[in-house]
Amino acid sequence: MTRVADEGLSKQGEKNYRWARANMGALTMLAEKYSKRKPLEGVRLGVCLHVTKETAVLVDALLGAGAKVSLSGANPLSTQDDVAAYLATRAEVWAWRGQTAKEYDWCLKKVLAFRPTQLVDDGADLHVAAHRDKARRIVGGSEETTTGVVRLKALEAQGKLAYPVIAVNDAKTKYLFDNRYGTGQSTLDGIMRATALLLAGMKVVVVGYGWVGKGVAMRAKGMGARVAVVEVDPVKALEAHLDGFEVSDMEGAARSGRLFITATGQKNVVPYESIREMNDGAILANAGHFDVEIDVKGLLSHAKGVKEVRPHVDEVVLPGRKKVYLVGKGRIANLVAAEGHPPDVMQMSFANQFLAAIRLHKDHGKMQRKVYGVPAQVEDEVARAALASMGVEIGAQTEEQRAYGKSWEQ
Repeated sequence: MTRVADEGLSKQGEKNYRWARANMGALTMLAEKYSKRKPLEGVRLGVCLHVTKETAVLVDALLGAGAKVSLSGANPLSTQDDVAAYLATRAEVWAWRGQTAKEYDWCLKKVLAFRPTQLVDDGADLHVAAHRDKARRIVGGSEETTTGVVRLKALEAQGKLAYPVIAVNDAKTKYLFDNRYGTGQSTLDGIMRATALLLAGMKVVVVGYGWVGKGVAMRAKGMGARVAVVEVDPVKALEAHLDGFEVSDMEGAARSGRLFITATGQKNVVPYESIREMNDGAILANAGHFDVEIDVKGLLSHAKGVKEVRPHVDEVVLPGRKKVYLVGKGRIANLVAAEGHPPDVMQMSFANQFLAAIRLHKDHGKMQRKVYGVPAQVEDEVARAALASMGVEIGAQTEEQRAYGKSWEQ
């Protein structure tokens, strides 16, 4: 059983899958290694990820390791329909671009109807649906993104987490690279595809200076933009200041910025009151997982007119005839208006997901109902595979150095 937009797109999806696979050496090396052992034999995996060419490589690895897979998209506007069609020839798929909220929830229910024993999620929507469904057959899961980890830790804090979860997002081989370099590049790629505007000389306001915000700010600066950072955390604000960025509150930034990019995982960090103070022609874009960071509801409720002026760009006319432009309807810009992260960086994130699924199947009986970090051995294996795929060789400590590192006397 499956539902995708057009099964006839599968050949194009296969081409994109093969391109991604050729540029995800770390994951393919690990997939080939574990395909001989079939460590996921008998595992039913419920997967909720952005359905991209990179995701196809992960699903292929999971299938090769012996798992059965049911897949849904992690965002109504992020599915690449050709990739979904290709994956539907290999697994159960419930994903198409442009879903309504009701259809999106229906797809999650279809994945749970597959009776999965483990979950692989991005944003924790599938985890939350499983908890509401009281799916007691699930023995563990993993989580891809910051927002999802926050939700799962809230469940744990309330004593309601039903099974152990590995926070893949918290792996150094994920957030130091995927969040910073992957999102930094792909967010600007999406905005530039959507708007076709020049970044050099533009005043860009990055809201949030976590790993995603750092990556976006770094890449925008590298392309010649004048970058300001809005942050409420004093340590992160200090870091942004010492990194050479102007630091401001939202009120001050609203009056001077041209392009606003949210990267916080929080709600209404760009409220309507701030949008009202922006200059005519301001552009609003979101790099966070959910479409709650920009106050889109408030914006549209006050709008005197809304029309699409380019694919993925809506012109919103405010009282007084001022215009602002909303990219991707406030959803995650790099996946709505572009193709998401490059495969080179997703090889590490999805290698962590792959090994986390194997670790959970093996060790879930020894684990508590908690959110766990990625084991150090897994991090090491992913990093070494990534280096090998890039043709990079590193040295090793000598016995003398290892002994020195453990000594307090020398």
